[in-house]
Amino acid sequence: MSSKSPVLTPSRPHEIGFWVVAISFLLVMAYSTVPTPLYPLYQQLDDFPVSTITIIFAAYAVGVVASLFLLGHVSDWMGRRRMIVIAILVSALSAVLFMVFTDVAGLLVARVVNGVSIGVLTATATAHLGELRAQARPDENAIVAASVAGGANLGGLGLGPVIGGLFANYLPDPLHLPHTVFAVVLILLAIAITLVPETVTHTPRVYRPQRIAVPAAAKSAFVAAGFAAFAGFALFGLFTSLAPSILVGTFEVTDHLVAGVTVFLVFGSAAAAQIVLARMARHGQLLFAAIAAGVGLVSVAAGALLPSLALFLLGGVISGAGVGALFKSALAVAGEVAEPGRRGETLAGIFLVAYCGLALPVLAIGGALTVLPQTTVLLAFVVIVAVVAVTAALRMRRLSR
Repeated sequence: MSSKSPVLTPSRPHEIGFWVVAISFLLVMAYSTVPTPLYPLYQQLDDFPVSTITIIFAAYAVGVVASLFLLGHVSDWMGRRRMIVIAILVSALSAVLFMVFTDVAGLLVARVVNGVSIGVLTATATAHLGELRAQARPDENAIVAASVAGGANLGGLGLGPVIGGLFANYLPDPLHLPHTVFAVVLILLAIAITLVPETVTHTPRVYRPQRIAVPAAAKSAFVAAGFAAFAGFALFGLFTSLAPSILVGTFEVTDHLVAGVTVFLVFGSAAAAQIVLARMARHGQLLFAAIAAGVGLVSVAAGALLPSLALFLLGGVISGAGVGALFKSALAVAGEVAEPGRRGETLAGIFLVAYCGLALPVLAIGGALTVLPQTTVLLAFVVIVAVVAVTAALRMRRLSR
């Protein structure tokens, strides 16, 4: 039995609800990366090696992957609004854990819980935004809702490190205060979401874990989109887990706000590319993605070798724009090939692959850092991501034409 969207007339509540969900999506994603510039402070407090930071970061990705597999699809029959509220409250729980624990074990638990909230949220909010916008403005191109969803997702991930850096530089108690503030904000957001219109009819169904719901004829397109999502999030994982340590170890930059801005530049350029290129034909976007990802990652490697902070940051901006366009195309393909009534499940499948790209390479980096110099690990990682990203972009381009 499949769930079907109820027939609703266009109304003001759907328009307002669309923006409430978008803002909530943005802020929950932002909170998930607030700890990024704070990792050196945790490291100083507990005196753990850089490789431990990658493990703490990967714990977040493991939480995301697990919840995507177990819960990312259930909004198709449980309801979008209900699952978004649950996701936000779980994120608030992770904030409480961060307030209480500052040791490695506590950080691991808090990051896993935070990852669980993101796994529930991403596909659900993306589907909900598309459905709310379709009800509010039925004649509008669906690309608008997709662009807002992509901007909230990647823009939030980029905004979080800047917020964390501001707390670290200018406000007291940076290991507790930002989590306290966000705990309050998240609870208020959960209350606001309860007022948003539902777009899915609650349908009793026997629970089963996530599976990829894609028609047989579209599997090649879905696989190409999966590789694209994997490569894009692997790049994001590099900057969100290791950027502060690279700034300190390679460029001797210890300012926490600079660390936050570095990550923001990558995610911000990714979000901006999704919006700027919204009306470009997909095969054009994918050509841009292939060129930008390749050129940008070469610049990242060159900046680390010289070393040149300006070249490193420029490479992050260019490659971020490339993988932003790449990931948006991957989501568009997933939405197009989704079976009726299983849109959330198909989107959850793409996010599942994407967050594997966030977790697995970062874990490999952590292991490599125990035996190899940081620059060597960075260069090897950049080469692998560049090859996968460019190949995936060109493959998707051929299929789109």
